[in-house]
Amino acid sequence: MSNQHESKLSHLNKTGEAQMVDVSYKNVTRRQAVAKGEIKMKLETYEAIETGNTPKGDVLGTAKIAGIMAAKQTANLIPLCHPLPLQKIEVNIIGDETLPGYQIEATVITKAETGVEMEALTAVSIAALTLYDMAKALEKSMKIENIGLISKTGGKSGDYQQTINNY
Repeated sequence: MSNQHESKLSHLNKTGEAQMVDVSYKNVTRRQAVAKGEIKMKLETYEAIETGNTPKGDVLGTAKIAGIMAAKQTANLIPLCHPLPLQKIEVNIIGDETLPGYQIEATVITKAETGVEMEALTAVSIAALTLYDMAKALEKSMKIENIGLISKTGGKSGDYQQTINNY
């Protein structure tokens, strides 16, 4: 493996094997990440969720809690992620009749040596999967789409803000 790839892919060592990045030399700083995604469904399914007329109960509340719990478990789910102390996890699920479906947004904050992008993305993903699970009796054709990082602050690589809405 060339040194060119080594510098770009920090999770690979000199021989190309997976490794957990050593962040022990980095400073503890405040870091925040925001991720978004959406789940699209038939209008009838959306209306059933909105009116609370679903077989499994509180779809949105359960999905929100699942997203929060997932962010806290990211290091257990993604092999090379560092376990992090999370100071804030916020998951918002916003109805959007024009999809129809839901926009899901997660904000995660830490004071640590590495960022929380994966925690925010995991929160969105699991909230969407839970929403699907809670409503699949009504519709199996729902689509989870457009999960991505919207912004991040802190850390060596600096701030990031999505500039093109390519979702």
